[in-house]
Amino acid sequence: MLARLKRIDGGITRGGAPLRAVDMVLPGDEIVLRLSDTSFLDANPDLNVPVVFENERLVVFDKPAGMPVHPSIHHQGDTLGNFFAFLYPDLTFRPVSRLDRDTSGLCIIAKDAHAANQLQGNCSKTYLAAVHGEIPESGTINAPIAREHESIILRCVREDGRAAITHYKRVAFNDVYSLAEVCPETGRTHQIRVHFAHIGHPLAGDDMYGGLRTDIFRHALHCAEIRFPDPMTGGEITVRSQLPKDIKELF
Repeated sequence: MLARLKRIDGGITRGGAPLRAVDMVLPGDEIVLRLSDTSFLDANPDLNVPVVFENERLVVFDKPAGMPVHPSIHHQGDTLGNFFAFLYPDLTFRPVSRLDRDTSGLCIIAKDAHAANQLQGNCSKTYLAAVHGEIPESGTINAPIAREHESIILRCVREDGRAAITHYKRVAFNDVYSLAEVCPETGRTHQIRVHFAHIGHPLAGDDMYGGLRTDIFRHALHCAEIRFPDPMTGGEITVRSQLPKDIKELF
């Protein structure tokens, strides 16, 4: 980034005057870096995703179930990225915390490359998941996850997989489903879904991993809380999201 700023006319300035990277700076100086983005998605003003937190460096959306984060072959124009492009037409879409299409909840988008770098790997998430049957009051699932043979999408527990650890505690039970508060220690693809299926309690609605769609038509997983360092101050920020209606109605 510094190398790129050196090549931009007015890339680094002090009081409006050009500044070299080797120049001394003094307390009270205001140094301005002129960052510019070059990669943009198509904007879609017809979408509507709640913004639950925002500052100069990032924005946190409360993504609904059924909306992909990124455009893909089958989803062009209907993603969180397309709504972000509408709200911030001059910024590149930089998701820091990604969610599956049918997972609802909190998703952080950095507004610049430096904030994205500061946040990457420094976000802690708590999910709420409705799973089949009665699970123990608390527990840890430690089981390696690998790609299912000959499948691009499916994951499975297998000895030669990558380490994956999921902590959980039960917060509700109604003879059919348990509501689990889930804190993944690692971030493998489909980790929560695969782990609960592995212990015999697949997510409600998750027919990909053995769940039934009797009462809900998507996997019952919601990112309910996210904690991260503020790139501006270094202090910790915590953002929370209410459990959506379709999962709440299971209880």
